Amino acid sequence: MNAEAHAAQGPDAVIAALDPEQREVALASRGPVCVLAGAGTGKTRAVTHRIAYAVATGAVRADRVLAVTFTTRAAGELRGRLRQLGAAAVPGAGLERVQARTFHAAALRQLTHFWPTVVGGAAPAVIDSKISLLAEAARRIRLRLEVPELRDAAAEIEWAKVTQVRPDEYPAAAAKADRSAPVPPDRLAALFAGYEQLCGERQVMDFESVLELTAAIIAEHPVVAASVRDRYRYFVVDEYQDVNPLQQLLLDQWAGDRDDVCVVGDPRQTIYSFTGASPSYLTRFPLRYPDAAVIRLVRNYRSTPEVVRLANRVFADPGQALVAQRPSGPPPALSEYPDEPAEVAAVAEQIAGLVAAGTPARQIAVLVRTNAMTAGYEEALGEVGVPYQLRGAERFFDRPEVRQAVGLLRASARSARDDAERDLDPASQVRPVLTGLGLGSSPPSGRGRARERWESLEALAQLADDFFAANPGATLADLAAELDLRSAIGHAPDAGGVTLASLHAAKGLEWDVVFLPGLVDGTVPIIYAQSPEAVEEERRLLYVGVTRARQRLYLSWALSRTPGGRRTRKPSRFLDALRDAGRGGGRGAGADGARRADGARGGAGRAGGERVGGGRAGSGRGGRRARGGDAGPERGDGTRLDEAARQLFDRLRQWRLETAREQSVPAYVVFSDATLEIIAERAPRSREQLAAVPGVGAVKLDRYGAAVLAQCAGAGAGPGASGAGDAGGGAGEPGEPG
Repeated sequence: MNAEAHAAQGPDAVIAALDPEQREVALASRGPVCVLAGAGTGKTRAVTHRIAYAVATGAVRADRVLAVTFTTRAAGELRGRLRQLGAAAVPGAGLERVQARTFHAAALRQLTHFWPTVVGGAAPAVIDSKISLLAEAARRIRLRLEVPELRDAAAEIEWAKVTQVRPDEYPAAAAKADRSAPVPPDRLAALFAGYEQLCGERQVMDFESVLELTAAIIAEHPVVAASVRDRYRYFVVDEYQDVNPLQQLLLDQWAGDRDDVCVVGDPRQTIYSFTGASPSYLTRFPLRYPDAAVIRLVRNYRSTPEVVRLANRVFADPGQALVAQRPSGPPPALSEYPDEPAEVAAVAEQIAGLVAAGTPARQIAVLVRTNAMTAGYEEALGEVGVPYQLRGAERFFDRPEVRQAVGLLRASARSARDDAERDLDPASQVRPVLTGLGLGSSPPSGRGRARERWESLEALAQLADDFFAANPGATLADLAAELDLRSAIGHAPDAGGVTLASLHAAKGLEWDVVFLPGLVDGTVPIIYAQSPEAVEEERRLLYVGVTRARQRLYLSWALSRTPGGRRTRKPSRFLDALRDAGRGGGRGAGADGARRADGARGGAGRAGGERVGGGRAGSGRGGRRARGGDAGPERGDGTRLDEAARQLFDRLRQWRLETAREQSVPAYVVFSDATLEIIAERAPRSREQLAAVPGVGAVKLDRYGAAVLAQCAGAGAGPGASGAGDAGGGAGEPGEPG
């Protein structure tokens, strides 16, 4: 229904399609309202219908409404929904639209409007980044900082400013909050003071100052306060669990002594405490406004009952449980792998199977705890021919520190080649090169860009270690060529690709299929989450990840970093309660559950004997014997093929089994059943035709292309014709896969 139709049908049309709790929100059109909205419960729908209903009934004028949120995307969504409801303007009245903006956009508009009158002249310019000014401030106090440390210092100053901590107060406040600065607290305080002085000298302001100065002008100038409070009388704050003290200060100045404030949020999705956000403003809202209406939205419209059941188990409080509204779907899969490469390869193969079975790649996401963890998935998805796109971070090989490191390794390779008398172990030359770029023996304390840089360099070092372990005679030049190849693979087309993102970057988004790998203690919760409060925030982060999934959810962990390594890792402590949830309702336990989850409905098959509901994937020799070592989609059993294709399919499976045994890798690392079935259907006769098959990436084409084409031609070539025959050609544990 368009805006005109809504306006013509009157207020009742606005709330006709709402569920009982959403309708309660809409009908609470005046006074303080606190909406506790669980994940996927339609909070944006509820608050936009509330505004539209209030405007339609005449309870409030559209031009008196200010709706604020935290991102431009969220503000745009609010405006779009209001426009559809006919509340973005009052037809025929000539009134300005409802204002839906971010905190910063609303404040900046007011600040630039009032500054010439109350201060004089033009308002200071807003800077996009603190880095250049911080670099100058650091030079003034003879403090040497690289760009990553400057970024971390900027984050600390942002935290201090939003929590209203002054430079001289920073050391004590940082100690109390257990902050980890890139330099000693007293030096950070001096840098903070120097930065603020430079901002004054240059007549510029950062985004935190925009909020602070706007609040100050309203507080100190009664004429400004009267104007603002006359203009805006009706406030809606979305994602209120993420509000920080400075934003709350500004909201208080906007509202004055009035109570027409509606706040919406979910305490279970507070994942930005490290930036100064606090859920206490949301949870204590009824204490501040004793007459507030408190309404809970618990009907989840996003996820299947199986996903919702598992999400509810992340927390132990049944009083806040979500209630699923969608039809039943496959149970979540909880899988254990012997090592990280096996986990990465299995996830990539499962994704390839899902895509081959008809799931759009853009409806699949792999969500990880840190940005550095995307590197393996970038490579693995490239190898199976599935496009991907990174959200909230550069591609691994596009990261500045990685580009710099690869360039230095390439130069070292040329130097080693030109100096014939040098006889150094190439594997021993990698870490010294990376050490010069900031790779220490242990990561920097705390979190931030410096740690992300270290993690990227450490991931590159581990990649090199694995490469030389798998290729004993390789040189630095071989490593450089391998890195170039991996970089090329990593540049798969973005359009419609699988999303790779951190859990933080995934907030507010959703996909049909979500993979949550790397769920081990030390990663989730992260190793530097030491206090009970920090650990609980990590639990909330996992909850955010789980609730991104609409239909299918895969959680996994690896017991060792490398194949054959000691299996000393422990599954995340948060998984203890989830394993039982995976078995809930008699579905999803054991191999039968895996087939239901990943079989006939077009999903990816279990990877090497994994069990839904917390069962362990086989390990060691014979640990992947289920279904002859196959881990492809259940649909890849050849039943849909005609007789000729079926015979080719069987030949390809036998070839794959022999090749996997020869290379001591799991069969799924060679090709999944789904890929083999498509090959059997198409019977390609050229490399170009084979390259067009989903799951056949550039590396696999080079490694196995000749052998596969020989099978398609009926030559019956054995594993020795597999191309490179690279024993390191995949991720998996040692031992016989078949």
